[in-house]
Amino acid sequence: MTASGVLYIAVYFLILLALTKPLGLYMANVFEGRRTFLDPALRPLERLTYRLCGVREDAEQRWTQYAASLLAFSLAGFLFAFLIQRLQGFLPLNPMGFGTHHAPANHTPMTPDLAFNTAVSFVTNTNWQAYGGETTLSYLVQMAALTVQNFVSAAAGIAVAIALIRGFARKQMNSIGNFWVDLTRCTLYVLLPISFVFAFFLCARGVPQTLGAYAQAKTLEGPVQTIAVGPVASQEAIKMLGTNGGGFFNTNSAHPFENPTPLTNFVELLSILLISSGLTYTFGKMVGDTRQGWALFAAMSVLFFAGVFICYRAEQAGNPNLARLGIETKATQTQPGGNMEGKEVRFGIASSALWATATTDASSGSVNSMHDSYTPLGGLIPMFNLQTDEVIFGGVGSGLYGMLLYAIVGVFIAGLMVGRTPEYLGKKIEQKEVKMAMIAIIATAFAILVFTAVTLDAHFAARGYWNPPGPAIGNVQNGGPHGFSEVLYAYSSASENNGSAFAGLNANTPWYNLTLGLAMLMGRFLFMIPALAIAGSLAAKKKVPETSGTLPTHGALFVALLVGVVMVVGALTFFPALSLGPIVEYFLMLKGKLYSSLVLSAGS
Repeated sequence: MTASGVLYIAVYFLILLALTKPLGLYMANVFEGRRTFLDPALRPLERLTYRLCGVREDAEQRWTQYAASLLAFSLAGFLFAFLIQRLQGFLPLNPMGFGTHHAPANHTPMTPDLAFNTAVSFVTNTNWQAYGGETTLSYLVQMAALTVQNFVSAAAGIAVAIALIRGFARKQMNSIGNFWVDLTRCTLYVLLPISFVFAFFLCARGVPQTLGAYAQAKTLEGPVQTIAVGPVASQEAIKMLGTNGGGFFNTNSAHPFENPTPLTNFVELLSILLISSGLTYTFGKMVGDTRQGWALFAAMSVLFFAGVFICYRAEQAGNPNLARLGIETKATQTQPGGNMEGKEVRFGIASSALWATATTDASSGSVNSMHDSYTPLGGLIPMFNLQTDEVIFGGVGSGLYGMLLYAIVGVFIAGLMVGRTPEYLGKKIEQKEVKMAMIAIIATAFAILVFTAVTLDAHFAARGYWNPPGPAIGNVQNGGPHGFSEVLYAYSSASENNGSAFAGLNANTPWYNLTLGLAMLMGRFLFMIPALAIAGSLAAKKKVPETSGTLPTHGALFVALLVGVVMVVGALTFFPALSLGPIVEYFLMLKGKLYSSLVLSAGS
């Protein structure tokens, strides 16, 4: 690692820390219905929205009603996104003729299975893309289906987190808020204003924002090149802020039209974790003890730093086989300049490793480098980040309620150790809460491991869905442990609603489109519904007074307990699978054999 790289990461974190309190305080005011500086401009629009939708602002919902509203809204969003994709050839704002017989030769048809996968992906805040946006979707679909879902799916995740916070904060109440009000206020007061300013910044730095047709440019050699443009800045802003990650272009945030300069790279990186970080302070403020929020922030930060420095060190060291070939001394066993394959020169290793870590800590899935080209240990970190249920800051809303579920498991374990009924924030943690938390944690692990196992089964090997060690065939471009990692990463990304990929896997097949879509649904709603059930159960309970035997949940001991629970649960669940993928690939690399695209390996 270099001093400049470490300084870059440190400055990034310090700015994130500085923004956590003001943004968290603002969001607490928004969701508690207090007046904000945006009220004069947005309050009339908010009232109009309720009137048009028939929503009573003062009417609260039980957790079952809140969950039903969430599911109904998500279903409507899925149907709209699916239909508009299938009908894009008949709709306006389609200058390239996608979905028609005038479409370019490189157009990817929007088949029913691909439309299903894409609609599920954006409704669940996963934003997995088995297609290239600039060769598949019209401007109308990019804006009306995908960008809209970037806003509302992010708002839905934040709404669930706020509902769970209310469960801890309230006592002896049977309601946890109103989904429609939370959704509206989050969109109007949080996501839209920040995205508006962010989009203007991106436009000023060179990101396109146009409804015109793709540009035609004559190259120095003479042929004409088609340069894809479109309403990029508006989608890019909410893509990053809402931890969506779905890029306008196939190469995502490595594309110079999405991420043109080191400055835009830094600001986009900051925006990935901005709201998730702020929500930790919102939590502390709403439960009446900001120390509780800072404890969650501290636990997330410990896991964040562990991941980013392991990843950075592995990528800076690169491929030791280059040292053995005399390119570098055997004493250092490091690749000169580090592993730059799959990375943009204008960003470098430190920024790429930081992005790979942050985007998988969150449910963003945006990438500015090729994860498939990372070293085995460098690629292990993004994969394991996903498998921790993305509670290391996590997606907007989902990271907070995910970490709170782990906190419930943590205080339950602590209670067992001392023979005392566990408590958290003055609420007794009983059988129902622990069961719901475990259902959520097990559901994502089930989706990852079962779908990966079935896909790699010999039944599918015979049909070209998987290639055993040897020549690359079917949809996996690499054999051996790296090919295994590509499939495992895909289902980890889908089940954890992330959307990034190792990218050596061609996932645009009926099997992958359908199974990855199912994994997304399981990872989203089998986590959300138990969280809402816990919120309803906690809100109905009375608060118990703190005693000398109560475990303090705002200090270093609790932070260590929480970090330990996240690591142990993740390690116990996924260590066998990781051993078959990146871990064994690392030891093979030390023996001079690689299956990935890293160069100069004896076994490639």
